[in-house]
Parts: sequence; C-alpha cells; structure tokens
Amino acid sequence: MTDLGLVGKRVLVTGAASGIGLETARLLAREGAALVLMDRDEPALDAVAGELRAVARIGGDVTREDDCEAMVAAALSAAGGLDGLAHCAGVSDHVARALEIDIDQWQRIVDVTLRGSFLACRAAARVMLEQKSGSIVTMSSVRGVIGSPRRHAYGPAKAAVSMMTKNLACEWSLHGVRINAIAPGFIRTPMVQRLVDDGKIDERILADRTPMGRLGLPLEIARVSAFLLSDWSSYIAGVTLPVDGGWLAYGGAGPVATH
Repeated sequence: MTDLGLVGKRVLVTGAASGIGLETARLLAREGAALVLMDRDEPALDAVAGELRAVARIGGDVTREDDCEAMVAAALSAAGGLDGLAHCAGVSDHVARALEIDIDQWQRIVDVTLRGSFLACRAAARVMLEQKSGSIVTMSSVRGVIGSPRRHAYGPAKAAVSMMTKNLACEWSLHGVRINAIAPGFIRTPMVQRLVDDGKIDERILADRTPMGRLGLPLEIARVSAFLLSDWSSYIAGVTLPVDGGWLAYGGAGPVATH
C-alpha cells in the first residue's frame, strides 16, 4: 500500500472482470478502497468480487442507461456514497476497410466506447455533484490520437471520449468533481491478445515501434488510474494522459532501434 489516501474511498470500477478494469480493481483493493464492481460477465465478476471483498457487484451493460443508474444506486446502497469512478469497460475494434466494415459492428463499438462512457460518467456525477466532490477516470486510447487504416470505429470513438472528458471537466470542475482520461498504448490485455491470436495485429512490430520496446501491462494503467482518483492529482482536470511507452512521442519510420 502507498500513501495515495484511497483508504475507505468508495470507488466504482466498470469492466472489472478482466484486463485493465480487473487490475485497477485489484490495485484499488490493495490501497484500501471500498469497491463496487460492474461487468457484463457475471460469473467472472462474481469471482473477482469475492477475491477482492467488494462491498457490491452488479452485472450490466454500460450502453444501457438503466444499468448505469443501477450501478450507481448499488454504490449508494452498499457504500453510502461515491468518491470515484474508474470507467474501464470497453470492447475491441472491428478491423476492416471503410468500404467493407459491418455498420452494426461499427455501431456497437461506438456505443460501448462513447455512449457507455457518457452514461457511466453522468450517472456517477449525479451523486458526486450533490456531494461536491469526486474523481472520474475514463479510457481513451492512442488510437484516438493517431490515424490508422482499417480502424474506423474504435479510434474515432476514443477521440470522442477525450473530447467528452474535456467538456465534462469544463462543466463539473467548479463543483468539485474532476474528470480525466487515460490514453493507453498497446497493453497486454486479453482483448489485445485476441487481436494478436487472430492475426489482426503483430506484437513484434508493435514492440519494435514502441520506444520502450515492449507492450504495457494492465497494472501500469491501473497505477495511473489510482493516481488520478486520488488527491495527489487534485489540480488535474480535463486531460488525456498517454500511458504508452513513448508510442506517441516517436515519429520515425520503422523500428525505434534503427534510429
């Protein structure tokens, strides 16, 4: 445990059953936070909630307004309030050329990424604004900063999450509620591993293109989430913080080692 001041803080984590959400929940539990966990995968969520002794868990889909309101209601009922939201729920990209992309799959990615982020943040803010305190962390991506071929849903939606985060910070900061985004690079999550296994991304090429020479770990994103949820970041609002091993800093052609 560090001295982030998260002991007893009531934090809701979405997407808590795997990947970045799971590691965020585990880190927050070690820091002494009172956790409310949400995910669509209820069997996996049950196991995580038991492991971390969460004060509440709730299954649901962040694209559904009622589910987002219900997860915040669960936090109120179980913990009596809400001090933080780590919104980690997400979905992998649909990799296809623009003229060939399935529009229903495109819409699902946009809905989970952008609609889900807005609904989760708005539901949490109803409580936080009344308390006049709270911190929210959303998940953008380096894909929301750089352009990529055959990535026509995920990247644009993540860019929109960053802009949404700015807009909400401008509206809520005066009332004691901070909101910031993280833009992960390529992180070794089950979602990324599926893309590797399906041949949709090449892990070696990604590592060679990253100045730090490797993919990131979910814990490395969780640590930044914990910082942004804590009072250590008390004068930070509306930013999108890249956590990408230097990916966005690099402008060379080809592998970093050749320069």
